[in-house]
Amino acid sequence: MTDRDVFLPVGAQPTLNDLVEQAVHAEELGYDRVWFPETWGRDAVTAMAITAERTDSIGIGTSIANIYSRSPALLGQTAATLQEVSGGRFRLGVGPSGPIVIENWHGEEFGNPLRRTRETIEIARQVVSGEVVSYDGEYFSLDGFRLRCDAPDPEPPIDAAGLGPKAVELAGRFADGWHAVNYTRDGLAERLEDLRRGAELGDKTLDDVRVTLSVGCCALEDGERARDLVAQHIAFYIGGMGTFYRDNLARQGYEDVAHEIYETWQEGEKGQATAIVKEQLRDQMGAAGTPEEARDQFEQFLDMDGVDAINVSFPRGAGPEEVRETMTTLAP
Repeated sequence: MTDRDVFLPVGAQPTLNDLVEQAVHAEELGYDRVWFPETWGRDAVTAMAITAERTDSIGIGTSIANIYSRSPALLGQTAATLQEVSGGRFRLGVGPSGPIVIENWHGEEFGNPLRRTRETIEIARQVVSGEVVSYDGEYFSLDGFRLRCDAPDPEPPIDAAGLGPKAVELAGRFADGWHAVNYTRDGLAERLEDLRRGAELGDKTLDDVRVTLSVGCCALEDGERARDLVAQHIAFYIGGMGTFYRDNLARQGYEDVAHEIYETWQEGEKGQATAIVKEQLRDQMGAAGTPEEARDQFEQFLDMDGVDAINVSFPRGAGPEEVRETMTTLAP
């Protein structure tokens, strides 16, 4: 059975308490895991630590902690600490994000994200093992230190995000899971082959790599507002967050649509970009509408082959009550 996870909008909620209450509510509703993204709002680690203290059974994880703003060793330390405070419920999700965030927000050069992702995963895994860390890479050289506390038991799994073929292959080869974001139902299959190839290079099978697909969801009595919110969210990523999401959509057989959305958004016609998504993409990339409509669409994602968990992801414009209503509607 496909798990149902929740992807919380860390930065968009009015207060940190609102965010943690959403995580507590997700546990009450029976969701399997709650993921905390980190962009330019609240940091994810503080929210996860509080959530771990206020919940008992729901899994907790980062989706995604970028690999430029924290060193690999610090990511490993953080994973070990959150595994301790959560009683073994933590997964570390990492990824490169994109140059808009890394350069304009963190002031770091966005260079060679594939190699840096690999080195981050390998070092973080050494850290959580509790052994002396010894690593000589292209970006990081470390030697002589180990955790000055008990190593986490069990070791927290490490997942990686990826959009392009090589990034997904890397996740299959070096990580314990892959986070898929902004994929259509039809477009995921080709990337699963890349993931399989990577797993084989890492002496694993596809069954050894957990696949989590994030789906933009909104279920409201006002079905039109729900559809608008999800379409706006998709348009924002394709049109406003650099070229990576645009190119990823183009690879899935939507090249003309992807470029039209991107160019329309860049020209300042955000409403028109949203309308294009509503007309041509929303049902392929989201589950939105009235509660009945959203549930029917969500079931189509749950039935997809090769996916271990579907992440109920909320549009960036949704308020706390709209998040709660959607979460309740799509609960297991």
